[in-house]
Amino acid sequence: MYVADSRSTKAPAAPTPTTGPARRGAALRAVPGAVLALGTVSLVTDVSSEMVTAVLPLYLLTGLGLSPLGFGLLDGLQNGFSALVRLVGGHLADRRGRDGSARHKAVAAVGYGLSALCKPLLLIVHTVPLIGAVIAVDRTGKGLRTAPRDAMISLACEPAHRGRAFGVHRAMDTAGALLGPLTAFLVLRLAGGPLLADGGERHGYDAVFTVSACVAVLGVLILLLFVPNRPSGDDPSTPAPTLRDSLTLLRLPGLRRLTLCAVLLGLTTVSDSFLYLLIQKRLGLSVTLFPLLPLGTAAAFLLLAVPLGLLADRIGRRTLFLAGHGVLLLAYGLLLSPLRGLPVVLCVLVLHGAFYAATDGVLAAAAADTVPAEQRGAGLALVGTGQALARFACSLLFGALWSAVGGTGALAWSAGALALCVAAAAAVLRPTEPVAAPAPAPAVEEAE
Repeated sequence: MYVADSRSTKAPAAPTPTTGPARRGAALRAVPGAVLALGTVSLVTDVSSEMVTAVLPLYLLTGLGLSPLGFGLLDGLQNGFSALVRLVGGHLADRRGRDGSARHKAVAAVGYGLSALCKPLLLIVHTVPLIGAVIAVDRTGKGLRTAPRDAMISLACEPAHRGRAFGVHRAMDTAGALLGPLTAFLVLRLAGGPLLADGGERHGYDAVFTVSACVAVLGVLILLLFVPNRPSGDDPSTPAPTLRDSLTLLRLPGLRRLTLCAVLLGLTTVSDSFLYLLIQKRLGLSVTLFPLLPLGTAAAFLLLAVPLGLLADRIGRRTLFLAGHGVLLLAYGLLLSPLRGLPVVLCVLVLHGAFYAATDGVLAAAAADTVPAEQRGAGLALVGTGQALARFACSLLFGALWSAVGGTGALAWSAGALALCVAAAAAVLRPTEPVAAPAPAPAVEEAE
């Protein structure tokens, strides 16, 4: 039995003015059960992933003595390896089985499974090269699952409601990102804290990696048991799109412009880990408090994801995507300003979360508008791959700049470049997409 069991394909009745419980019920029906099930998978998986992400920078830089440039290389792996396989994941997910269904769920399950397998390996690898290899495999799993998961979300709802659906999913995903660092903090406290450097004990980190592994397995089980896998209704004899067909999707003007902008802006988006390290350095926070920094970002993302998803459906998804990068630029400016104190840091974290709420799911919804349903996975993968490769390059460049001119100087260069890229992206996207209007909807295609 599935949590998400949307059997009906009838068009919804014409909307009527409602209040109270009726209005809340209408809002709930706009988010299919498949989206809620996938959101639960992402929530649990993000608890596991963010537990590791919260402690990894300190573990590598303080515990293993890695340089900022070296950390930039490893941090870049998180985006680079994900990008290398994202296209493959999207393409494989679009291929049809004998029953006519796409393989979105199967490919996503492989991706989640790979990431779950990597968590226990962190208990037995203690050198930077081996940790880098584990991170690469983990990011390979993320690359495989991202496009199929987003394709399932986009195919489960009507086009006019995609912003809301992605907003709900990202809110649930971010709830996991909020709980992950908090869980890591609590585990470290219970284990006695991270005893760093000079061959000291590492039982605090081992405890975090162990709990993370258990939570990751739970996420895979939820996907296999509760996410519906239903035939799409396509003719199984229809030739499956080839990888070359997937690449030629860039001939679509809307997708090409969106991918170009995602690349431009990704080149100047400083990774979360570097941003948190800068905040910790400027405030002189205790290392035991470092895992709590992502909580501010995650809390803002969680609160704003659904409202901004609804806003994207009204004003245009590309418009909000650009505005989100303007918010990120403001966060950089605050961090570079002479202002100090906890309120400034909280403002930076809230702006950082607002940036993600205005861009993450919104970009996927905008990309889904430009790609035919039968190649939805590959189209979303193209945009995501471009953005991931750009962020990989940004991690390398930022790490090199940090080593050369210091963290503050590197952030100043990144802020200037981001301002230029926002202006360039606004020019590229000037022929904006029409705001999605509720059409006399065809039957809602079931997510797999």
